[in-house]
Amino acid sequence: MKAVVYDDFGKADVLRLAEVPMPEVRPGDLLVKVHAAGVNRADLLQRQGYYGRQSYGESDLLGLEVAGEVVAVGSEVTDIGPGERVMGIVGGGAYAEFARVDRGMAVRIPENLDFVEAAAVMESFVTAWEAAVHLGGAGAGEAVLIHAAAGGVGSAGVEIAHALGARVFATANAERRAEVLALGAEAVFDYRAEDFEQGVREATGGRGVDIIVDFVGGDYLARNLRSLAPGGRLIQVGLLSGQDSARIPLSVLLHNHLRLIGTVMKSRTVEEKRAMVRRFAEGALPMFADGRLKPLVGATFPLVQAAEAHRAMEAGGGFGKIVLKVNA
Repeated sequence: MKAVVYDDFGKADVLRLAEVPMPEVRPGDLLVKVHAAGVNRADLLQRQGYYGRQSYGESDLLGLEVAGEVVAVGSEVTDIGPGERVMGIVGGGAYAEFARVDRGMAVRIPENLDFVEAAAVMESFVTAWEAAVHLGGAGAGEAVLIHAAAGGVGSAGVEIAHALGARVFATANAERRAEVLALGAEAVFDYRAEDFEQGVREATGGRGVDIIVDFVGGDYLARNLRSLAPGGRLIQVGLLSGQDSARIPLSVLLHNHLRLIGTVMKSRTVEEKRAMVRRFAEGALPMFADGRLKPLVGATFPLVQAAEAHRAMEAGGGFGKIVLKVNA
């Protein structure tokens, strides 16, 4: 089969299309003919050598999410068969014509979604559901602040919280304010020119929000804690700031009995990842079927142009998922 490979770590130019062996199907796997693959920032980091060659323990090929057609199943798989459409999360290997997918990490694609749309769902929405709903408890009547809301997980978090009936506030750059508002945010604060702490305080009458989902870290930590209502939850998903250390106002944490929860999908065990996918399938998947949630596709590239897709993500400024079209 054809797949995107790289001989050495480096810039996007190292990516090339080559013939590689087909993946071997284990008893609990699906063999999927890939129609589309989502591009994630972790793919760029892996290409640059940030994680090492075999960062995910599954495949040294790039790609964490696929959408396609089942062509074969392992001996232990009894509830799904060839010909069915699935989308799933993989431990590498999505940038290829065929991919091996753990059955517990795959779900059937709702009938109203095509393969490109489906490839924009799993990584972003599973992570967002876990952070905002399972860990944060987002729901009707709650007030939620989503940082980096123009990004893949952030925008999914805005959609999810709004669909569940929460009041949603967000941060993004001013150029993306209209798009984030269209997803259901009540107010969007420009992180470069506006103080989200003051904005949240004014919008909530001084009470603060119940849940914050943050991808930035650094000096956002103290500001986030001060922006939470009593009993509030801060879900830390990323460190876009690059700052691993931050000062915590412990008096605020203690007095307002706040909770600070960290989560990242990459370091979870297989069993934990399967549980995350189950929770997503039970809670969020029906909302795609009835239209309350919608994938955000920003740009598509053929598999042979994977390097161009990486350059587009590195350039930034887009809105929505970048997707590779494989067996179109």
